[in-house]
Amino acid sequence: MERIMIPRFKEASHFKNFWESGNGKQLIEFSGAEVSFNNFEQFCPFFYHIDEAGDEVVKEVYFTRKFHEASREIEHYIRNGISEKDEVPESVKKLFFQLQKVPDWLDHNLLKSGAELCMRSNLDSLISLRDYCLIGGYDYAYLNKPLIATEALKKGAVKRLSETLDFWVNVTRYNALDRHAKGYEFAIKTRLIHSYARRSIKKHYKEWDTENWGEPINSWDMMATYIGFSLVFLHSLKKLGNTFSPEEEQGIFHLWKYVGYLLGIPEQLLPDNKKQATEYFYLWTSIQPPSDKDSVLLAHSLLNESLENPILKFEFQRKNLRYLHICCTWFLLDDEVCKRLHIPEVPNRKLFPVSKIIFNKIYDKLVSRKTRIQRGNKDQMKVLRDYLNITKNSNFH
Repeated sequence: MERIMIPRFKEASHFKNFWESGNGKQLIEFSGAEVSFNNFEQFCPFFYHIDEAGDEVVKEVYFTRKFHEASREIEHYIRNGISEKDEVPESVKKLFFQLQKVPDWLDHNLLKSGAELCMRSNLDSLISLRDYCLIGGYDYAYLNKPLIATEALKKGAVKRLSETLDFWVNVTRYNALDRHAKGYEFAIKTRLIHSYARRSIKKHYKEWDTENWGEPINSWDMMATYIGFSLVFLHSLKKLGNTFSPEEEQGIFHLWKYVGYLLGIPEQLLPDNKKQATEYFYLWTSIQPPSDKDSVLLAHSLLNESLENPILKFEFQRKNLRYLHICCTWFLLDDEVCKRLHIPEVPNRKLFPVSKIIFNKIYDKLVSRKTRIQRGNKDQMKVLRDYLNITKNSNFH
């Protein structure tokens, strides 16, 4: 954490265009943020900060036995908890005592409101995650380096999307983050996967450029990722014609603040509201260069996922789904970003997103909030089941 950084891209055109005329400008208007570099030195050291507690557990548990045995052991700790009397490695005690301590700021009513907005927004939630949060994140070249180092492209976009969906759905249901609940378990497992990946990268990937890329899966990059799940997600829902109450909005930030806490992100990096989130995000983007060739490969892998995915039986259905995702990507992201990522040009690309906006406004008036939450939960669970059936119960790669 001792390295001193400068906002190295603050004069670059990609940074200026995003914040002066693109989605960044919209985020400032949406949030009322007052962006500046006044707090840069407070945040930049986290580019070289990692989750040491998680890394120690990986070193002491995962690297001393077979992977499936270590995973079973960790699952036992998650589902049964740890006490002072338990004879377990010290690193495990340290980690789980932190996880089991419920922070004073946690508000279960806000967690509920955040979960309800995620469910109520139905498939728009999944479109937002995929066509704005995920693919938009590929424009930040350094952020993607751990994916390249761990050879995520070889695993394929269907598998990556399935894992992201599995995590997101399971942490955004009712009571999902209660101790020993499924979302709580997913958050802890994800934290240790990050630590495992980080230690593996440091050990095996000799080309890792710490000076420029930061530590692999560092705390500042983690903050930006979870701002994607909150601020960027909300902005996308708004763009697609969804409305949300002040309590739902606050709930989204609260939900992801607690998920971030469970994942080991330092609390001072976890925003409470859209104003803070935008101001934090502004600082982080100043150290990220625009898309590189790896970004383009990741983006096209995600775009072509619709063609590879056998959930839809016929080829024409898959091609149409890819077309619809491309339309949403152009609608949700800046044109400049889409061109950098080489998103294909398609005809009538505004037709589907504009139709969604009209539909959402009508649907909002005709259908009760309770019914929309129930229907959204049902539809999202069906999409998740379809993905899991493909990636877990077959030889699909």
